[in-house]
Amino acid sequence: MFKRLALATAALGMLAAPAVQADEAAEMTRGEQKLAKMLEGRVAGEPQNCIRTIGSRSLTSIDDTALVYRDGKTVWVNYTRTPDAIDDGDYLVIKKFSATSLCRTDQIQTYDRAGDFFSGVIMLDDFVPYRIVEEG
Repeated sequence: MFKRLALATAALGMLAAPAVQADEAAEMTRGEQKLAKMLEGRVAGEPQNCIRTIGSRSLTSIDDTALVYRDGKTVWVNYTRTPDAIDDGDYLVIKKFSATSLCRTDQIQTYDRAGDFFSGVIMLDDFVPYRIVEEG
């Protein structure tokens, strides 16, 4: 009797799993959904204190979520210690300590695009690399 009950409970749980996943997706913010789409098919690697920023690649800010930097096939994500300070209506002023790298110790200030006034500070954290998984 116990085995039948356990099997029935497991079967019901499996039926409910897609609903739970749909609920989780519905609970994601717009920024989290945008980031999830950017990272689709990628796997997180070992977080790094600094990333190389040679070239003209830009840093993308995702509202209330993270900062993203693309380097070839790698997407670097900095979830920051203050994600609520990231606002699409602001522009970033980065005070780097190295000409070739962006590090968690660098300072990022935000300024309102419309009024051009100081609006906050973004505190960086480690940069997490996301790479496409090579099959085979």
